[in-house]
Amino acid sequence: MENQKPLKLNSKRTFIIGFAFFGILMLWQIYNTYCPPILTELLCKQMGVSKDNNTQVQWVVGILMALDNVLALFMLPLFGNLSDKTKTKFGKRMPYIVIGTILASIALIFIPIAFALESLVGVILAMAFVLSFMNMYRNPAVALMPDITPKPLRSKANAIINLVGYIGAIAAGAIALFIKTDTYFLMDGTGYKSFMMYLPFIIAMVFMIGTCTVLFLTIKENQIIEEMKDELARGEELAEVEVVATGKLSKENRNNLIKMIVAIFFWFAAFNAIETFWSNYATYYIEFKSYSMAIIVLTIVSAATFIPAGLLADKIGRKWSVAIGLMLMIASLAGCFFISPLFLGAAGKVSVTSGLAFAYYGLFALAGIGWALINCSSYPMVVDLSTQDTLGKFTGFYYTSSMLAQSLTPIALGVLFFLNFGISAGNQWSIMFGYSVALFIVAFIVFLFVNHKKPTNVEPIKESKDA
Repeated sequence: MENQKPLKLNSKRTFIIGFAFFGILMLWQIYNTYCPPILTELLCKQMGVSKDNNTQVQWVVGILMALDNVLALFMLPLFGNLSDKTKTKFGKRMPYIVIGTILASIALIFIPIAFALESLVGVILAMAFVLSFMNMYRNPAVALMPDITPKPLRSKANAIINLVGYIGAIAAGAIALFIKTDTYFLMDGTGYKSFMMYLPFIIAMVFMIGTCTVLFLTIKENQIIEEMKDELARGEELAEVEVVATGKLSKENRNNLIKMIVAIFFWFAAFNAIETFWSNYATYYIEFKSYSMAIIVLTIVSAATFIPAGLLADKIGRKWSVAIGLMLMIASLAGCFFISPLFLGAAGKVSVTSGLAFAYYGLFALAGIGWALINCSSYPMVVDLSTQDTLGKFTGFYYTSSMLAQSLTPIALGVLFFLNFGISAGNQWSIMFGYSVALFIVAFIVFLFVNHKKPTNVEPIKESKDA
């Protein structure tokens, strides 16, 4: 019988494809670190609210952070479907990646310019343009990996993609460690309007354009897909789930997709609460000057976990790998909830001691492990239900769910801050971690009902001879 060539992941090529994700996460981290305090400062000034009582404007901050994301609900599936149908000499994903990256990186610099001009409208418009351009290429950038990766290898490939992406997030976290919000982004501070205020956005712009250039010059999309044709066909045979050539889902696969989308919504809503409001929580509530170090710890630990997470998914199955990640997220964020000033017997604006700082670092490290386990396998679980011709469409399902969550969470949590439910004055911020824990628990319960087989073990196939 004819020998079969073993499926083997091209790690170097996958690493380079991850450069697009590097730019996305670097931009996202810069955006989530500096935009909330920028909006808080401008809103407090324009609404005549004392910054000691800034929780009264956080519901507006939440709405403004979320309104931009609403565009993603339409743009992600739109550009996913468009890229599925696009045919150019550069491939079907690459044109969107290159154009979107360049436009998003240019728009990014207008956020601090508008802030320096004290223009709330200008900041909002700049934020809207940044996210609109990013949403133009985010779906095609993510879909490029499964385009050229056989289905059984996608957890390992996604681990590499996420590793590269989180290097970008770590770089952004390091920038935030030195260019602090309480020094350069408070309007009554000495660093306000200095060049340092612009620097994080300039650095992100340079890295985004640089990594995109390397990706464009290195990855010849059409050529690679042609070379991978036979391996992609074998990947379909060895896939975890059976998908017919027409792409029509079976009843079981359709039910699994719905459950996955619902679970994805809840865990992204839970995590986005921390992403959106952590910088404000640390700046205005607990006076944690090294709060960006907690984010760096989370991202470094996540980056270090991605490769082992891919291997773990092969051993115990993607479903149980994600389930473990969800349990770790619940444990870590519950820990953060119970070490807030509310439970330590203090009322607001409590400076974080070194001991408490290390408690946050440890809990954020645990969250980093959990988040890596979740992200490594959840996206491959969704796109494995697609065919090669519908990868962008199914990537759109994944990101529409996540972006809907990120659109609603800032608004919902901002309203909860405003309502405060009788929590003692100054401690309204403690609601943030409680909200996240509750939604992660819901995500865990929904996800347990997903019926997903253990992944095919892709071992090198021994050579055999005809009898």
